[in-house]
Amino acid sequence: MNHSIFIYILIAAVVSLLIRALPTTLLRKEIKSTFVRSFLYYVPYVTLSVMTFPAITEATKDPKAGYAALIVGILVAWFRKNLFETAIMCCLTVLVIEMFL
Repeated sequence: MNHSIFIYILIAAVVSLLIRALPTTLLRKEIKSTFVRSFLYYVPYVTLSVMTFPAITEATKDPKAGYAALIVGILVAWFRKNLFETAIMCCLTVLVIEMFL
């Protein structure tokens, strides 16, 4: 088996550990800067968006279905605020649009 894959996994594990361990070991005091606090508050949301958005257009046969599901998902989430209903509506949108394209 190729040993380079184990090196890649080890590097990924070390980087993940450093990202989680360094802030807890280096930052002992409470962060008082409102800019840094708001930046850290939004990091998980931005990371999820950056990972999810390209998949919206690449996961469907036609990117138009992905964009339509994105718009439907935004609208359903805005008005109902229920993750399950939003996911179902997005899936149905992609299904219906891909049936007719």
